[in-house]
Amino acid sequence: MSFKSIIHLLRIEHWVKNLFLFIPAFFAARLSEPLILERAVIGFIAFSLVASAVYVLNDLIDAPQDRNHPDKCRRPIASGAIKPQSAIVILGALLLLGGFTAAVLSTDMLIFTLLYFAINLAYSFKLKHFAIIDISLISLGFLLRVLAGGAVTGVAVSNWLIILTFLLALILGLAKRRGEYVVAMGENNFRKALEGYNLPFLDMAMVVCSTISVVAYLMYCFSPEVTQRIGSDKIFYTAFFVVIGILRYLQLTLVFDKTESPTRALLRDRFLQIVLLGWIGCFVWLLYLKKWMLIQ
Repeated sequence: MSFKSIIHLLRIEHWVKNLFLFIPAFFAARLSEPLILERAVIGFIAFSLVASAVYVLNDLIDAPQDRNHPDKCRRPIASGAIKPQSAIVILGALLLLGGFTAAVLSTDMLIFTLLYFAINLAYSFKLKHFAIIDISLISLGFLLRVLAGGAVTGVAVSNWLIILTFLLALILGLAKRRGEYVVAMGENNFRKALEGYNLPFLDMAMVVCSTISVVAYLMYCFSPEVTQRIGSDKIFYTAFFVVIGILRYLQLTLVFDKTESPTRALLRDRFLQIVLLGWIGCFVWLLYLKKWMLIQ
């Protein structure tokens, strides 16, 4: 069992999903406060450890099927690089360390973290085999990340943030299922999780969720509550990045079939990275730099 195999097992690159914990403090314009930032970083680490425990659990359960997959067969447990007994020990260590760190931060943080693990436990053993329920639970996982971020920093999570996070995660979940479906078609090896889907349904569902997301985001941009809190009525300019980003993701999914792993798509696609940086940059200006300049 090599160190490289352990790192692969933990799926460190997927920790990027846990950056959602920073969202409540970021949009509350409090991420520049040292204590808030410190607690958000520690919360990120705690949640990431538990998330890695979930990945280890998934790999243990899916190892027999993964051995027949063109890409997943290289995962440490499926390939035999890490024995199941060793993986169970790693899983327990991750869960204990992540849970202890979350408990030190706050009771609510511990609750959201353990709830995330419990939902994924049910997902891994049974619920991932039910269409629509599976992607709904994936979306709930992202929402729990945001709620955990609010709990660890003491920042209230707005209704807008809840609905937009859930919609975005639904798009990611649908794109992931579509990517898996395309691969399964090529291998003629359909897993039970894909039996409730077909390409027309997945394509239509992605378009519907993308449309609702854009409309919801525009409503967010023009909401008096939001413009008053941010102190600017120019927030609608960020919608351009959102629309372009969603279109690019739809292109990667529907044209290039490159979203079986949403994380990999984000880490490798320069177009998406530039759009995301532009969107974040606009909010940094509106929430932080602009106010700092006015104070000066």
